[in-house]
Amino acid sequence: MAVHSELISTNAGPFAIRDFGGRGPDLLFVHGTGHNLEVWSPLAQALRGCFRMVAFDMRGHGQTPAQSTGPEQYWRDIEVLMAALGLRQPLLVGHSTGGYAVSAHAASGGTCGGIVVLDGFTLDGRKTPEELKGWYLPREQLWGLFRYGWVASAEEVERYIDDVCRQAPDDWLNAGIDLALVAAFTRRSFMACPGGFVRRPVMDEIAVVSVPDPAAAVYPSMDLYDAITVPAGFVLASGGLYGNREADLQRVVAARPNRHVLKCECGHNVHMQKPAEVAAFIRSTFL
Repeated sequence: MAVHSELISTNAGPFAIRDFGGRGPDLLFVHGTGHNLEVWSPLAQALRGCFRMVAFDMRGHGQTPAQSTGPEQYWRDIEVLMAALGLRQPLLVGHSTGGYAVSAHAASGGTCGGIVVLDGFTLDGRKTPEELKGWYLPREQLWGLFRYGWVASAEEVERYIDDVCRQAPDDWLNAGIDLALVAAFTRRSFMACPGGFVRRPVMDEIAVVSVPDPAAAVYPSMDLYDAITVPAGFVLASGGLYGNREADLQRVVAARPNRHVLKCECGHNVHMQKPAEVAAFIRSTFL
């Protein structure tokens, strides 16, 4: 599988992408908050020969320079990336926040051949901005968990990567993931900046995207799915963020005959923990 990475020009500025190559229908991967395009390597390998696959670093993440200035930009970028990459009716595969992004794109009438949502569902009603602020982790806790916004030297970056890999087997997010992959996506989360390397996303990026307008036509709530008509696959991780919401998800799936669901016995990062199962589900549902 021929793979290459580059920084491409788009109507929204430069984006870092990885083209996994391949033949077949187009497929675009959309990662979640705190991740980057590296996380898609296992699933791309498992889907080789079935799709032409591309991943990108969302704005504010990985090696894409731009930051968000509004709460909808990150999912509206999907249409921009599709145009720049020449993708036609791609299958959109999104994890966590990326799962919402592909759902929002489809709900807004954006072009795609279908969506696959990996443990990234919107199963509640609309919230006020104050309620949303209370739901998200405070900055101090995010710093303690992920060091978002930290400016580090090259030596500090390598020590941090070593620490993350050492703790991975007991980390609910990284347990069961190949340590080389953990190192790769952690390393890519640092971008060169004055004074060293900054851990992305920074806190301001999270703050901007975390408080969408409750009056917006497209919003991360249960009614989002009423506007989605394209074929959709939903992958629920038993030990993920929605393990106790299976009944709610099943109601979403039952609302349309072109929706399907897979439950995986794993944690939130299902695409890295169970790539073969996810790939089999995608092939059986969309090919």
